[in-house]
Amino acid sequence: MANTLLRTFGLVGAVAIIPAVGTAFAAVDVETYKQLDEFMSVFERVRSEYVEKVDDKTLMRGAIDGMLASLDPHSSYLDERGFRNLMTTTDGNYGGLGLTVTLEDGAVKVIAATEDTPAAKAGIKAGDYLTHLDGKLIYGGTLDEAVEQMRGKPGTPVKVTVVRPGRDKPFDVTMNRAIIELPAVKWEVKQNVGVINVNSFNKTTTDHVKAAMIGIDKANGGKPLGYILDMRSNPGGLLDQAVSLSDLFLERGEIVSQRGRGKGDIERYYAQPGDAANGLPVIVLVDSGSASAAEIVAGALQDHRRGLVMGERTFGKGSVQTLLPLGNETALRLTTARYYTPSGKSVQEGGITPDLEIPQLSDPDYKARPRFREADLRRHLINEIKVEDDVIQDDGKPDPRFAATAEELKKKGVEDFQLKYALDTIARLGSRQAAVAVNVPKPAGAAPSGTR
Repeated sequence: MANTLLRTFGLVGAVAIIPAVGTAFAAVDVETYKQLDEFMSVFERVRSEYVEKVDDKTLMRGAIDGMLASLDPHSSYLDERGFRNLMTTTDGNYGGLGLTVTLEDGAVKVIAATEDTPAAKAGIKAGDYLTHLDGKLIYGGTLDEAVEQMRGKPGTPVKVTVVRPGRDKPFDVTMNRAIIELPAVKWEVKQNVGVINVNSFNKTTTDHVKAAMIGIDKANGGKPLGYILDMRSNPGGLLDQAVSLSDLFLERGEIVSQRGRGKGDIERYYAQPGDAANGLPVIVLVDSGSASAAEIVAGALQDHRRGLVMGERTFGKGSVQTLLPLGNETALRLTTARYYTPSGKSVQEGGITPDLEIPQLSDPDYKARPRFREADLRRHLINEIKVEDDVIQDDGKPDPRFAATAEELKKKGVEDFQLKYALDTIARLGSRQAAVAVNVPKPAGAAPSGTR
């Protein structure tokens, strides 16, 4: 993606791409014609009487952008540049700093900094506001304008001024622009556990997870104790990849359903027989930056009790955007449905609540840093069922499991407390599963162990 910021894709989460087809227009009543006449009157007045001459294309683009912006934060018009950017992102590589952002009251606000990108290495965090680029104010402009200013030759530096809640003064961070070839999936073996880091849902994600599981078996010299599916700060991506990834770990049942405007406008996606993990324990790691497609996977595995979800409550984006081509190089990205987990729960606004909430204690300012979610976006879709946080009885005593400070953990060599906790949990679950397998009674007449 040629952009430094991901305006058109950062919060997409679940995208359905369909071919261009003939469009059926809804009937237009008399009142609508009156409104169209009024629009044309405004259009003519502006183009003839505005203090400066404005070309018709600019006015029409502004009208389209304004119409879609009045709907929800995820519907938008993609011009030639935006359309190419989206296609490039789903292919798995883009140029820039590695930020997922949105625009809030004229300010560029960070949703997440993708792992191993210039932004993440420079310490940019969720909730940060970007106010200046190379000393030039970007507050009050559009996100596209900020993107244009961040573009540049790979390797060249850009100075970003950051306002971070909890700090008294803004501070500057200098990063080098880069062509980011972001792998959708990375993997490693830790403590006999397969750790699969899913960064995004592009068209190769599921295939790469399959390859990762094979690689883990080879590197481990056999099956691991279990798998950790790390989807923290994963902004989402393609809907079909969320479905196929969930299917890897499920034998049967519904994965997700999407429901449109009409009562009968429901599409359901089901798992096919076959669990690629062979029943081994699975932990899904999520945080406030895990959105939409990541939430589909977490919700499916949680509802089917196939995976234990750990970390923080997710972003809460429960809508599907359909890409409707308007020509060869432009498209309309329109919110056309809400999606629901197998239990019938919409994650819109509320997100996925972990089975076990684990604070990121290795982050020294995790308590002070604000979490930014779908419910904070203006004009976000409202969940039909009121979202209320569960009331949990609190005795006021600190949880001894989460009493360590970042400094204490660092001395012990723990750089990622959430991952460490998940690894220890898998070790307990895997050992227990292995013990049960050893103690299973053999059928009558079975040969003793080791007999050939």
